[in-house]
Amino acid sequence: MIQFTTWDILRGLLLATRWTVLLSLVSFIGGGTVGAILLFLRIGKNKVARVAVKYFVELFQGTPLLMQLFLAFFGLGLFGIDVPAWLAAGVALILWSSAFLIEIWRGCVEAVAKGQWEASASLGMGYLQQMRYVILPQALRIAVPPTVGFSVQVVKGTALTSIIGFVELSKAGTIITNATFQPFTVYGFVALIYFALCWPLSKSSQILERKLNVAHRGH
Repeated sequence: MIQFTTWDILRGLLLATRWTVLLSLVSFIGGGTVGAILLFLRIGKNKVARVAVKYFVELFQGTPLLMQLFLAFFGLGLFGIDVPAWLAAGVALILWSSAFLIEIWRGCVEAVAKGQWEASASLGMGYLQQMRYVILPQALRIAVPPTVGFSVQVVKGTALTSIIGFVELSKAGTIITNATFQPFTVYGFVALIYFALCWPLSKSSQILERKLNVAHRGH
């Protein structure tokens, strides 16, 4: 019988952590890109686009991420299309992330005082100029803390991708547990690694929120 040392267990988990970090980055950056594009449709003047994005957000916020992963992985399989686990995980998490970021950012845009819109309009600015020079710079300051805070949810959300066979940290924990029969040690390390990933992001969100609030009051 093969004997596994504590270092063997930790090394295996750290190797899998690379995929958790990579998937988190792809999901957050991809979700942010999609979310930014859809945000402009959500707050734009085209009613059809606004309603379409609204239903997109409600769909992805109102259904479990686990179900979305299943549909991304198995749904296309019904049509004979073989979808790799990493692709299904990436697509599902990008769409899920974008749905939440749209609403976070929309709330930040709407938090900008109405007088800012009126003042910029009185200067003869068009809608795009208002957004670029007046609204978005202020909304960005408000958006930074909750956006950084949401990244913690993205990291934790990657754990669900193990259900479709993507070998990230939690899936590696299950595999190593089955090989070593040391669940307490393995999942103790898994918990510590997740904490090491998420705590700095959570703390950064709190610090940014305090600093930006102080700066805002200073003005």
